[in-house]
Amino acid sequence: MSKIAIVTDSNSGITQGRAKELGFFVLPMPFVINEKNYFEDIDLTQEQYYELLSDENAEIHTSQPLPAQVMDLWDSLLGEYDEIVHIPMSSGLSGSCESAMTFAENYDGKVHVVNNQRISVTQKVSCFEAKKMADSGMSAAQIKERLEATKFDSAIFITVDTMKYLKKGGRVTPAAATVAGILNIKPVLKIFGEKLDAFAKSRGMKNAKQVMIKAIRDELEKGYGGEDSEHPNAWIGMAYTYNRDIAEEFMDEVKKEFPGYRVFLDPLSLSVACHIGPGSLAVSCTKVQPDGMQYNEDDKKRYWDAL
Repeated sequence: MSKIAIVTDSNSGITQGRAKELGFFVLPMPFVINEKNYFEDIDLTQEQYYELLSDENAEIHTSQPLPAQVMDLWDSLLGEYDEIVHIPMSSGLSGSCESAMTFAENYDGKVHVVNNQRISVTQKVSCFEAKKMADSGMSAAQIKERLEATKFDSAIFITVDTMKYLKKGGRVTPAAATVAGILNIKPVLKIFGEKLDAFAKSRGMKNAKQVMIKAIRDELEKGYGGEDSEHPNAWIGMAYTYNRDIAEEFMDEVKKEFPGYRVFLDPLSLSVACHIGPGSLAVSCTKVQPDGMQYNEDDKKRYWDAL
């Protein structure tokens, strides 16, 4: 059986510390803030980032990992592992996936880059699924094929507390942002596959949360497994920017609405947070891998509890 390394980037929400505990390898995403280079979870913490973001004059730009950074990690891992499964953020949201695919062409089939168009908590689930498949004896090529075949079995819904950062990034007009602020409109966005689209508009955060809960319920009704099932066939992941207390309150609401499902909560990766700002909330559902990839009691301890 091949020894397979699972690589991802910090957009997955897997920190450097957790990666070491769980056996993953995480590329930190780079930032340029006021012309200074930073790397997420290396020399830029969540707290430091939001402090810098609060500065109206701060110039913040995201970037891709440098080619040398990616290939140096792969070269190091291939001294110990036979193959690599590399799971970057969605190709629709960054060029880092396409870049990695180009780099992988020079590795004689030993590096398999997965383009399953996920980010944040859904990308994290892909990493755990890949680890489970590797542990079960599947090859890197088989893991890549499975993850890409099921890339649409997932959706994320996000609401923002302020339109300021969407306006700053050119995603909404200044006029629309002003009207939204006056009317207390909280947009709900949806990430499905490679697309980030508007999903709904709500008056106030309370209504926005209800819109997202209904959206998750509608997704689960598409065949993710019933709430009364002993092993529901979906993960429910939640994410937030900056304010964990508010996010935990929302998580309690979600758990009450979906009592049969495992629910986990992560900070949203900084690469996403810079476009939507603090106070944002997200909830997602991701179908568990089919065809014998269900989770038994031992798996729940090793994989579900690890989330």
